[in-house]
Amino acid sequence: MSINPKLMEERYADKSEIFIDNSKSKGAGAKFYQVPALALALLQAAGRKGKDFPAEGWEQQGDVTFKKSSLVPPRRQDGRDQETYDDLLYSIFEGIETTLQNASAPLDASVPAPEQGGDPFPLVFSFGVVDKVVPEKTALDDLWAQRDLALDLEAESNKVSSHTCHKDAESDEHEIPAHGGTFCKRGKHDLFHDDQIGIRCRKCDYIEIEIRHVFPSMAKESTDREPAAEHDRLDMFVDDILKSVGYEGASNVALGSDKTGVVWDLIPGVREDMFPHQREGFEFMWRKLAGGIDIEQLRHTMNTDTTSGCVISHAPGTGKTRLAITFVQSYLELFPHCRPVIIAPRGMLATLEQEFSKWNVKLPFHVLSSSEIQWDQDKTIQKLVSKDHGLGQKLAMKKLSQKSKMMLKLASWYEGSSIIGLSYSLYRNLAKGEGKDGEMQRNLLLEKPGLLVLDEGHTPRNKKSLIWKVLAEVSTEKRIILSGTPFQNNFLELYNILCLVKPKFAKDFACTRLSKKGVASTSQSRAAPYVEEDEGKEFWSSLRISNITDEHLTEIREKLGPFVHIHNGDILQKSLPGLRESVVILNPLPRQKEIIAMMEESAGKGFLDAEYKISLASIHPFLVTSTKLSDTEASVVDKMKSVRLNPCEGVKTWFVFEIIRLCEALKERVLVFSQYLEPLALIMDQLTTELDWTEGKEILLMSGNVRVKQREALMEAFNDMNSEAKVMLASTKACCEGITLVGASRVVLLDVVWNPSVGRQAIGRAYRIGQEKIVYTYNLIAEGTKEKVKYDRQATKDHTSKLLFSNEPQPTGSNLSPELISNDRILEKMAAREELKDMFVQILPSH
Repeated sequence: MSINPKLMEERYADKSEIFIDNSKSKGAGAKFYQVPALALALLQAAGRKGKDFPAEGWEQQGDVTFKKSSLVPPRRQDGRDQETYDDLLYSIFEGIETTLQNASAPLDASVPAPEQGGDPFPLVFSFGVVDKVVPEKTALDDLWAQRDLALDLEAESNKVSSHTCHKDAESDEHEIPAHGGTFCKRGKHDLFHDDQIGIRCRKCDYIEIEIRHVFPSMAKESTDREPAAEHDRLDMFVDDILKSVGYEGASNVALGSDKTGVVWDLIPGVREDMFPHQREGFEFMWRKLAGGIDIEQLRHTMNTDTTSGCVISHAPGTGKTRLAITFVQSYLELFPHCRPVIIAPRGMLATLEQEFSKWNVKLPFHVLSSSEIQWDQDKTIQKLVSKDHGLGQKLAMKKLSQKSKMMLKLASWYEGSSIIGLSYSLYRNLAKGEGKDGEMQRNLLLEKPGLLVLDEGHTPRNKKSLIWKVLAEVSTEKRIILSGTPFQNNFLELYNILCLVKPKFAKDFACTRLSKKGVASTSQSRAAPYVEEDEGKEFWSSLRISNITDEHLTEIREKLGPFVHIHNGDILQKSLPGLRESVVILNPLPRQKEIIAMMEESAGKGFLDAEYKISLASIHPFLVTSTKLSDTEASVVDKMKSVRLNPCEGVKTWFVFEIIRLCEALKERVLVFSQYLEPLALIMDQLTTELDWTEGKEILLMSGNVRVKQREALMEAFNDMNSEAKVMLASTKACCEGITLVGASRVVLLDVVWNPSVGRQAIGRAYRIGQEKIVYTYNLIAEGTKEKVKYDRQATKDHTSKLLFSNEPQPTGSNLSPELISNDRILEKMAAREELKDMFVQILPSH
């Protein structure tokens, strides 16, 4: 057989490790040596002739023992080639024995250099065709980096099989737990795929297959098996914890401290760092949930009927998050096993996590849906890791499955080692009780919280929704609702929110109504509770914004007073430079008017669809091309495709373009809100074309599609005045709550919505604690559309909300203010330009 030496050298250029027993000839015992892979491939070929091997997984040829998995497999040979391989094998093997007999030291000894007369171990075998290659280093010094986890023999006389694990005798860092070591010594390794090493055991140093011999299919098979084994190990610990739950009902929250004084003493120095309204709110929460602020007094009032939940109705941007975190932190000092749960919109959870870290809360805050886990600060998880080094390694390498992370967080929270936060949608899904662990998760989240905080607590306001129903089932009555806008659309929604925070509210209010009517409440009657609840619901359902009387308002305020703390935001007026709100009524362009009129004609075919189309057409007529149109409409609208990138073809996009351009000269930043994504994408394309700006640098886009980590980076870049950011395009649905964007001094609301709280929340992203400039806001309305009607309706709702949640007198109407333009340099410049004069119909002060 002819052999191509170049091909053989390329195929077997790497080196492998062999085990050679020198005891017969040298008396030196057993040692490891490193030889070219070609030699081992030939040894392997000869080893298939049925030689006796010392152990499973190892092969022996003469006095040479080598590991199967460390060999590069040779090509398949036919019968004729096998004889040639045998001849080559024995000639090479004879050379190896000669070299070893002349060698004066094993692997760890130094080898003399050629110029010193030494005979270094050959790296490449010569077949008489190519010149002999002399390497710069000897093979004995060139060890593989992956050999850090190679097997150590416990004793020369006690050879361990490849399916037996042994302990590293020189280090306690890799000590195998008793249960893990026993498991491995039975020959059953817990194998997984390590990207750096290969298929190896997670409990010991055994390597099944090195990484260089792992095919993609093998890695996938190992990875597929991994979560099951990992989940089983976690189950052993989590089950021990959860079995103790017993599902016997909510645990009573007992005072777990011998501290005295008042609740302010629980966190020294915090009182001085809070605003007056926050101090009032802090004490209000303690009185409502625990019965007072004197610690000794709490021992007698904590679990009495006088305590319940409360609502913190502070204006957006006034520090409700800081207030809630401070309360939870102090509450845990006295009640360390209260198991707090914070539920918030998904986009706010990352902000909450940052705030908990910022204010140095002792317990870690775990976002249940997050892939991150603060395990190094968690006592329960640390305890787990001390028992299972494999788990610690998985956590360090961030290779733990999402379900296992969630189970760890729940177990830690149940043990009192952490606080958990989750979104309303995730809480709803987990409380369904579906899936393998569904019933356990449902019981944990409904029965075991001792403190429930609902951030943006107006979210579950529909009594027929699943999230409202599952929250109503939570056992604890220690509930806090945080909302700057508790009144959203109507009185029935407000009633549902109040029933959620105080379950007895429905019955108490109904009894009051019945007593006023002279009807005695017969508690003995089975139907009485239902009659009472219906009586309360009927009253709230009958209230209309258009016909509400002062008597009704007084009655409602009397009921809200005992458990609703109100702050209307005057702290912002006192501590911030100011807020200038205006309503800008714009005159649509001729072609835009034509399309708007066409969309209004089709309003009878579907109100919501028509409203959507009119809103888009009022911003820029091209936007309607993406909607479903009739043939007649399409024939007119298709002409707008050619003007897509021209902002001057839409009156609102033109206004936005001009205000952004002027703000750049004044080094101010603009925040543009829309309830739809299409206008934001169009404005970004127009700015990119007209101003040569780039998304991610001058233009930032924040919507519900943006990931949490990216959202944090966008907020940081926009608020950093040294960054290149000029404008933030934001979705009101995803970004009007819990987001801080104080880098903006101009806020533009592109469209009008029915709910007034949406606009207030959006403005509150910029006009909040931390703002250093006057904030100017622009509510854009297209003349000749129903947007003005919607805005007036919105103003009426907002006025009603202020009547309910503020004791200050409210203005009844708005008048044209000639000072609006003179107080706004941007509007003044725009109105002074000849080509822009026809854009404006009217500029009014906001409601």
